[in-house]
Amino acid sequence: MTAEHDRISGTDADRWRTWGPFLAERSWGTVREDYSPDGEAWSSFPFEHARSRVYRWVEDGLAGVCDRRQGLCLGLAMWNGVDPIVKERLFGLGGKQGNHGEDVKECYWFLDAVPSHSWLHWRYHYPQAAFPYDDLRRENGRRGFDEPEYELLDTGVFDDGRFFAVEVSYAKQDPDDICMRITARNHGDRPAPLHLLPQLWFRNVWSWGHTDEGHAVAPRLRVAEDGSALLLDHPRLGRWQATASDAHGTAIGRWITCENESNIERLYGADAAASTPGVTAFPKDGIGDHVVSGSPTVDPDGEGTKAACWFTFEVAPGASVEVRLRLQRQGSPVDLGPGFDRVMTRRRQEADEFHASFVAPGVTDEEAMVMRQGFASLLWSQQFYRFDVDRWLRGDPGQPPPPPERAQGRNAAWRHVDANDVILMPDTWEYPWFASWDLAFHCVTMAHLDPTEAKRQLLLLLREWYTHPNGQLPAYEWEFGDANPPVHAWAAVRVFQIEGSTDLDFLARVFHKLLINFTWWVNRKDAEGNNLFEGGFLGLDNIGPLNRSEPLPIPGVLEQSDGSGWMAMYCLNLLDMALILGEHESAYEDIAVKFAEHFASIGSAMSATGMWDAEDRLFVDIIRRPDGSTVPIRVQSMVGVIPMMALSVVHDHQVDQLPDFTARVGWFFRHKPEVADVGHLLDHDSSRTLLLSVVSPDRLREVLRVVLDEDRFLSPHGLRSLSRWHLDHPAVVDVDGLRVDVDYEPAESRSGLFGGNSNWRGPVWFPVNYLVIEALVRYRSFFGDSFTVEFPTGSGNELPLDEVADGLARRLVSLFTDGADGRRPAFGRFDRMQDDPEWHDLLWFNEYFDGDTGAGLGAAHQTGWTALVAHLIALRRYT
Repeated sequence: MTAEHDRISGTDADRWRTWGPFLAERSWGTVREDYSPDGEAWSSFPFEHARSRVYRWVEDGLAGVCDRRQGLCLGLAMWNGVDPIVKERLFGLGGKQGNHGEDVKECYWFLDAVPSHSWLHWRYHYPQAAFPYDDLRRENGRRGFDEPEYELLDTGVFDDGRFFAVEVSYAKQDPDDICMRITARNHGDRPAPLHLLPQLWFRNVWSWGHTDEGHAVAPRLRVAEDGSALLLDHPRLGRWQATASDAHGTAIGRWITCENESNIERLYGADAAASTPGVTAFPKDGIGDHVVSGSPTVDPDGEGTKAACWFTFEVAPGASVEVRLRLQRQGSPVDLGPGFDRVMTRRRQEADEFHASFVAPGVTDEEAMVMRQGFASLLWSQQFYRFDVDRWLRGDPGQPPPPPERAQGRNAAWRHVDANDVILMPDTWEYPWFASWDLAFHCVTMAHLDPTEAKRQLLLLLREWYTHPNGQLPAYEWEFGDANPPVHAWAAVRVFQIEGSTDLDFLARVFHKLLINFTWWVNRKDAEGNNLFEGGFLGLDNIGPLNRSEPLPIPGVLEQSDGSGWMAMYCLNLLDMALILGEHESAYEDIAVKFAEHFASIGSAMSATGMWDAEDRLFVDIIRRPDGSTVPIRVQSMVGVIPMMALSVVHDHQVDQLPDFTARVGWFFRHKPEVADVGHLLDHDSSRTLLLSVVSPDRLREVLRVVLDEDRFLSPHGLRSLSRWHLDHPAVVDVDGLRVDVDYEPAESRSGLFGGNSNWRGPVWFPVNYLVIEALVRYRSFFGDSFTVEFPTGSGNELPLDEVADGLARRLVSLFTDGADGRRPAFGRFDRMQDDPEWHDLLWFNEYFDGDTGAGLGAAHQTGWTALVAHLIALRRYT
């Protein structure tokens, strides 16, 4: 136990978690801020509006922290003296601006964090030349699907080495005393100007005609009479003070203020401003305009709802400057000198001790760095999320009514959703909203760091203000009604086990809610009632030849191998939960039998109806025509591997402790020969162990022969989502006049399907890779060392399944570590990242990775499920 462990498990744990990195990195271009008739969120609230237009739901900023209800925000603004605007949020392209969809165009990293948020560390590389906004828009707009994305590193803005490395660290003295340190080092060869402006502002909840957010009175801030501090008064948070200085205490900066209100004239014209009552002369962009052009847009009386402390430096080559800010309760003693230093030093040392506790013997220093940055990025991905769908659909008092199209449009059937929580996000810029299947993977990694928070997150989406009354979990903000793979039960069991397998109350709470969700799946996604499931695209986007989110373009139903495999896995996850609970409460034995039987029905239906392809040695989707005949969709993809993940091992102690379950399941398999191929009993001298699996032992060997083939699925850095076999042998679907070809695409998609940046036709994706690894370990727990396979296929190197799993895990970890050539595969073509020591140890955790080279692709900071790399390294403590 470290000091950090004590903080997150002690009586003050909730207070320590009150302030954290919950400030979104992007709120413009989101569904919540979209009030357009056509649902085009990116154009409804574009980047150009963000500095001038107040947000309805959630604030955004740079390197920001806020309280868990986002009443007060603290973040960073900067100006290099040449940009047309102050840098106070991250720039990127909307879905239709980039040649591969939406994409952030900045260089920033989450370097460190702990669960109490008592230590946080962030880094940003700020060009000294004008930021190339127009160049990034123009060149990405010009490029087609066959070209890579045009990134900030491609523009040449860093080629002469002239940039500031800006780092922000937060350390808490106590839950209500936050120290913020901003340092900036000039990496150029000449002096360069830099303006640093730590900012504080209140989230605007007072402009929408409601008082139910606890803000009947608008919060206010003002500069103290002597200019030495900012005084803040918030109706819920109380009274606070902020003080700031440079590292030496010789400069206190100049506090300037404005209002967190829209600049009506800039957004909508002078006539709109003249006809709008109460328009402020000091709007949201007033501080930025004042810094850049000296405009009189800050309040001369030093009052408002947004403020910044303005520091101006001329930074010599190789030199660094520092700004300090301390946010405390009013009346607290102010110490920006030795006391500030002590807090920073102590919290950094405690973070070192905390993260060292996860490093197992044999883990290299480089792997420990990968794990720590992966953990840190996950912790920084906790974001405040506010969205009242009913209010969004109806509109706010005193505001223009929403367009009538909204009543039948996106999320119209989800009026009950009323989110007001901190949630783990997939990516804080590209996906600044929750996604249900992403969240499951986030929580498994989070369980190492903070099991309390991991359990809270899993329970959150099962609450009545998220889960639909019909039992469906909301998928993601762009369409709550889509179906994500049902992995919540799997994640709950893993979080339970990582914490120590003691919190039965948590497991029972999750189990009871998931029974309702399971019923929704059975009733809604098994159209023929034959235990084969449709599901939809199920998070795998464009992996298949057909758009699985839409009805088939020909008569018939697409029965999905992955949909059926996910449901078989769901049955067994619920079975596992019931067996664990049944060891303490006998009533769960009945429900365990139900899920064992339901699983057997799904597994046998998959084999009996042609989903198993003996030639390709994988499962396949099938089209069921109206006359009952079926056509297999023969594509070698992860769709055909997912059924392998559906397994449960009932160990000998459970067989002994649950005799009723054992007897009834035994009777079922003896008297139902049609389902016998999904249940396997292993007799030892003194014990009996039961394996329930869609894939029989013989078929498991066949599947692994394909999966572990380097000419098919196995890449140097994990498993591809589509077999490389299709590079020279495209899959051809030709059914009833419908013809579609499927090619292997190792990198970004060459199709505009799903926005053009979601590609499962070749790249390596962490979530399904991890589930394969885990499945191999669980098969090994049943078969032991006697069951071996070649790894890789054709090598003659026979290994037991746990060693194969370890080999796959190490290939995934190698994405982020130096190869023999000193290059990190995930950095791909960017020589600056590969060769420059100022860049080389700064890691991005991409959404997916090139199936041939390992280069990182998609969202640059997908530190939800890609943080599974930290989980894989941490797991070595248990082996």
